[in-house]
Amino acid sequence: MKCFISQNNQSPGLLPGQVFQKMEGRSDERYSTFLRFCSFETFFVKFLFIYVYTEKEKIAIALYPYDAIHADDLGFKKGEKLKILEEWFFKDIARKDAERQLLAPANKPGSYLIRESETSKGSYSLSIRDVDAQGLDVVKHYKIRSLDNGGYYISPKITFNDINSMIKHYHKQPDGLCRKLEKPCEKPKAQKPWDKDAWEISKESIKMVKKLGAGQFGEVWMAYYNNSTKVAVKTLKPGTMSVEAFLEEANLMKTLQHERLVRLYAVVTKTEPIYIITEFMANGSLLDFLKSAAGCKVQLPKLIDFSAQIAEGMAYIEKKNYIHRDLRAANVLVSDSLLCKIADFGLARVIEDDQYTAREGAKFPIKWTAPEAINYGSFTIKSDMWSFGVLLYEIITYGKNPYPGMSNSEVMSSVQRGYRMPRPENCPTELYEIMTSCWKSKPDDRPTFDYIQSVLDDFYTATEGQYQQQP
Repeated sequence: MKCFISQNNQSPGLLPGQVFQKMEGRSDERYSTFLRFCSFETFFVKFLFIYVYTEKEKIAIALYPYDAIHADDLGFKKGEKLKILEEWFFKDIARKDAERQLLAPANKPGSYLIRESETSKGSYSLSIRDVDAQGLDVVKHYKIRSLDNGGYYISPKITFNDINSMIKHYHKQPDGLCRKLEKPCEKPKAQKPWDKDAWEISKESIKMVKKLGAGQFGEVWMAYYNNSTKVAVKTLKPGTMSVEAFLEEANLMKTLQHERLVRLYAVVTKTEPIYIITEFMANGSLLDFLKSAAGCKVQLPKLIDFSAQIAEGMAYIEKKNYIHRDLRAANVLVSDSLLCKIADFGLARVIEDDQYTAREGAKFPIKWTAPEAINYGSFTIKSDMWSFGVLLYEIITYGKNPYPGMSNSEVMSSVQRGYRMPRPENCPTELYEIMTSCWKSKPDDRPTFDYIQSVLDDFYTATEGQYQQQP
């Protein structure tokens, strides 16, 4: 049987993130009779599915056909039966992403999920959110082992016929696990799919709802496209950039699609101000979030994870031979589940404001810019790496301004003489070593983002071990 995960389907009966398994060859009179009854013109018509619950499974029966429109949609025929898989089963999610989802604010200690093992095909792992001896939120992983007769176990002291039975048992008592299971991990809300043909859109299709902030070159709003899709809208002050240069860059930017980059949806360029339409990120910029009441409570492991997520996005930009040019916490956005995405990549190249393009201008981000970019205008992925080192300083200090107490001109002259910011008080030595490697004088001596991502991803794993010992 094939399994499907609905991510983009917006039909009211097909929940985003719901996992279905098509059922072939079932001829159960209970289902067909129930379907015929529910197909009449009753209040059931407004739903796509009727749900049937038995002791062993949950079945969704399609009342109407649906042709898949998007790559992640699940198409089905009228009368087709779909088995709903358990909400705790996350199939092929990676270990790191499992940890990120379990540590999201919507989850609490005892939240858990089952995932397929990355290293052992056909095997499964149980991941549980816990609190360690220092009071830090952590995720612990347990291997689920198979028996020759088809059963499963975590501890050889107690075995189960199926994983469902195992889950029910550990809901009642920890029995050797770090704690008993409470609730399945909350799945992140699926983004409504964007019509790929909607690129240059009309201003009338955008309804501005709430002003989120204002910057050097315009404002940011929460808005709705066609009164249905929540988006973020960046408005650019007239004269900030030429429409032609912007469209050339934007057409390149929209081809860069990665889960760690803010998705560029559409533009409005026929009349000024120019609108840039992107996906909406509930927690705003990383800089503002780190300074907020919620951000101040974020613990060190999560700060390291923020750094790893940004490095992952930059590794993708590096792989695509692209350059950001303005990497800093203000240009990274944070979702409600504390996922980071890089924004405004490439825009710096087409800004025409003299106070920004002149390297001594008041708006130029001197403190984040590599010496060779300041002196010679040499922007490369290696100058982005310099900026990443400064971004790490912002993260570990909860949004403090880099080079505190120093003016832009003092920073320029001091850095040229070899000065580097000292290690912040709460910064692990290993992280500071990464920061200083980003600030090597010779660009070629700086590491790659691919390498930095691997180091940050394994910052704690290397010392903790992959799995908990058998109970």
